[in-house]
Amino acid sequence: MQILSLILAISCIALPIHAQEKTPEVPAKKSEAFVKQQWTVDGVERTALVHVPSDMSASMPLVFCWHGHGGSAERVSRSWAMLQAWPEAILVFPQGLPTVGKLTDPEGKKSGWQHANGENGDRDLKFFDAMLASLRKEYKIDDRQIYSTGHSNGGGFTYLLWKTRGANFAAIAPVAAASLKSESSLIPIPVLHIAGKNDPLVKFSWQQKTFDNVRKANDCSNEAKPWVKEGVFTATIYESTKGAPLITAIHEGKHEYPKGSAELIVRFFKEHPKPAAKAGDSTDAKEIPIKSEEKSSP
Repeated sequence: MQILSLILAISCIALPIHAQEKTPEVPAKKSEAFVKQQWTVDGVERTALVHVPSDMSASMPLVFCWHGHGGSAERVSRSWAMLQAWPEAILVFPQGLPTVGKLTDPEGKKSGWQHANGENGDRDLKFFDAMLASLRKEYKIDDRQIYSTGHSNGGGFTYLLWKTRGANFAAIAPVAAASLKSESSLIPIPVLHIAGKNDPLVKFSWQQKTFDNVRKANDCSNEAKPWVKEGVFTATIYESTKGAPLITAIHEGKHEYPKGSAELIVRFFKEHPKPAAKAGDSTDAKEIPIKSEEKSSP
């Protein structure tokens, strides 16, 4: 009888513990609005988490969101709060492949993105091409509202997309990233760059050099004017003669994706659609050719 009582007592205690073990699964429900889609690029299966708005009656904005080195699409799709900030947009969170890091991970064991044009057989640029081509085919994409944002290595890849696929984008928003080479052939587009003054990885001085390069490419003024002061951010705007301003949103933090970033990025994107084409203008010659790639069912 004593043994039976002891078993019953243990059972009563174990049930609540079992229930508590399942509670961490609840946050995963935030990803139910995303569907995993697959593409085959040069024989390699590539994936992304994609959110498509329930109302598809009108043309929709398209935002590519690139995780940092060692990150994952699953993690940033939940933590960046882009869905909450812009549920009316098609949001694409691609998953990177093992990549040699420039600042960490010299053996290339963690996921990331190519750093330069021609690197790794341009696998990630081809991945972008495949995604954009199939999404344009499947959904009503507003070509005046195609954007890219990313953190760290993902922000660097966003700068690479501007360099190599710039005609596709209305604006970009790198976070904690740097592009140290000055490029004279860049197509001017609006840029929002979020940077932490105490970033120990992508040094703030490197990011300041990036600001200089962007201002030069976009023919921006050297005079900064207040844009917004919100949360941890102090954002200033450098106006452009080409309609392509640079906005720098500075915070006191380190190498992070600060709270409020998604809201700031979405506000910036909404304020900067691509200008409407004038009558008689031909945009075909300016667009980067996009090769169709095999796409698997979601």
